[in-house]
Amino acid sequence: MKKVIKRVFILFFVVVSFISVSGIILDYVNQSQETAKVVSEKVLVPGGQSVGIRMNIKGVLVVGLEEIETENSVTSPGYDAGIQIGDIIISLDGRDVYYADEVTEIVENTDRSISVRVLRKDEIYDYTVKPVTEYGSGQKKIGVWVKEKIAGIGTLSFYDPDNNVFAALGHGIYESKTETLVEAGNGKLLKTEVKSIKEGEAGIPGEIRGIFYEYEMPLGNIKKNCEYGIYSTGIEVDKTKLQKPMVMARQDQIEEGPAYILTTIDGDKVEKFDVNITKINRQREAGSKGLEIEVADKRLLAYCGGIVQGMSGSPIIQNNRIIGAVTHVFINNPTKGYGIFAEWMVEECGTLTN
Repeated sequence: MKKVIKRVFILFFVVVSFISVSGIILDYVNQSQETAKVVSEKVLVPGGQSVGIRMNIKGVLVVGLEEIETENSVTSPGYDAGIQIGDIIISLDGRDVYYADEVTEIVENTDRSISVRVLRKDEIYDYTVKPVTEYGSGQKKIGVWVKEKIAGIGTLSFYDPDNNVFAALGHGIYESKTETLVEAGNGKLLKTEVKSIKEGEAGIPGEIRGIFYEYEMPLGNIKKNCEYGIYSTGIEVDKTKLQKPMVMARQDQIEEGPAYILTTIDGDKVEKFDVNITKINRQREAGSKGLEIEVADKRLLAYCGGIVQGMSGSPIIQNNRIIGAVTHVFINNPTKGYGIFAEWMVEECGTLTN
């Protein structure tokens, strides 16, 4: 009997010990998971500053096609060859071109047909075009209007210190006439001073009007223009006036209700304006309309009617976390707009250093 009692006691002791050790292990695992969770949270520096984007296009963008009057006829060599508005000319006769003047020079100094290579929606096309001499001016032309630079104003979304990348706009820059997403060549992210704002109204979006300054001291070098914003590597970031760092929110940490945006409506002063998150469109793949917001701030509504062009990129903050950035305004209701989740913009930051 004593032996049985002893065995039961030993078994009981072993079970209790096992439970205690298991509890310690589980506590350790949970603590480790919590620690890992804290460590893995992404820290960003919120923006809100109005910024200027000035960049070259990789290649030369075709923004128009024209008919040329020659001595004997009216013709459009570029159109007849198959060139389309929105094409990006990347080479003529095997020579890479980056500027409109280079296209003019090559065309004017040839007496034969030339090969034209263009980029169209990520596809390469080759054409042969015969320049003609314009009646009256005597100039040789192929009937295409081109441009190589693009510029605009937007808002800085955040600075990613891990990758030394400034993220802005939350959507890409498109050539206005052709609605072509342009591939970034050399470009600068510049400081901008807001001079005035044209108020928005139903059907007519307002816009920020400002001037670039300190061109010789840009915030960054533009490296990427994509559907989800403009991305630039930072230059002398320690000399740039930035906000205090803030943790990025994941989609599952965002809720409908009060939030605020940081943006600039006068000079270079970043200000806070209240908004409401009215809808969350959770996404598995990147998109620029994951959030729907409505301006609640009476001062912003009175000053410019709500969201205007140039506010794209304004960081959206909720519960002391960066949740996204403003991307678009509702054309028929400037008090409402869309936003992109911050995590998609952070992914794009990573592509510049990977």
